Amino acid sequence: MKRIVVILALAGLTLTSCGSKKKIAELEQKNKEIQDMLNSTTLKLNTCLAEKDGMAARIQDLKNSNEDLIKTRDDFATLSTKGAENIEKSLESLKEKDLKISRLQDALTRKDSVTLALVTSIKRAVGVNDPDIEVNVEKGVVYISIADKLLFKSGRYEVTNEAKRVLGKVAAIVKDKPDFECMVEGHTDNVPINNPVLVDNWDLSVKRATSIVRVLQNDYNIEPSRLVAAGRGEYVPLEENTTAEGRARNRRTRILILPKIDQFYDMIEKEMKNQTGK
Repeated sequence: MKRIVVILALAGLTLTSCGSKKKIAELEQKNKEIQDMLNSTTLKLNTCLAEKDGMAARIQDLKNSNEDLIKTRDDFATLSTKGAENIEKSLESLKEKDLKISRLQDALTRKDSVTLALVTSIKRAVGVNDPDIEVNVEKGVVYISIADKLLFKSGRYEVTNEAKRVLGKVAAIVKDKPDFECMVEGHTDNVPINNPVLVDNWDLSVKRATSIVRVLQNDYNIEPSRLVAAGRGEYVPLEENTTAEGRARNRRTRILILPKIDQFYDMIEKEMKNQTGK
C-alpha cells in the first residue's frame, strides 16, 4: 500500500513538472513575440522621430525661405520704384536730346535751303552754259570755279578786263548776302614758274587770289572784312598734271561763298528759341 502511494506521488510530481515546462515554453514564446513587437515598435518609433526631426528642419527652412522671399519682394519693390524713376528720368533726357536734335536738323534744313537758293541765284547770274565757270556745292559750301584763262594771262597775276566782267556778277551775289563771307582760293598746275617776281607756283596762286580780292574790294565795294585770300598752289589738283588738258583744269580760281560760322550758330540758336517759344 505504501508502495502504491509513493508511486502515485512520483507520478503526480512528474505530471506537474511536465505541465510547468510546457507553460514555461509557452510563456517564453509569448515573451519572444512581445520582444519582437517591442523591437519593431521601437524601430518604427525611431523612424517616426527621425522623420519628425526632418519635417521640423524642413518647416524651419521653409520659414527661412519665406522670410527671404518677403525680404526679396520688399527689396525688389524698392528697386522697381527706383528703376521706374530712373527709366522716367532717362526717357525725359532722351526727349530733350531728341528735341535738340530736331531743332538742329531744322536749322540745318534752313541752311540747306539758303544754300540751294544761293546756288540758283549764282547760276542765274554768272550763266550755267559757260564751260569755264562751274557752280557747285561742296560739304555745304557754295563755290564758283573759274578757269584761269578767263582771269589771268599765262604766268601772270594781273586780272584781265574780261575777268572783271565775270567778277562783277560774283560781286553782286556777295553784296546781296551780307551774312556770308567770300574766300578766293588760287590753284595752279605743277609746271615751275619762270618769273623773277614770283618764287614758285604757291606764290603765284596767292598773288592771283589777292588780285581778285582787291578787285572785289576796290571795283565793287565789297567790305574787306568779308574777304579772304588763299593760295593752294599745285597741291590740290583736280586731275593729273601729265596732260595739257589736266594742267588746264588744275589752273583755276575758286570763289567760296560761305556763311559766317558765328552767324551760322546764331541761326541755329534762333531756330531753337523759335521751337521752344522762348
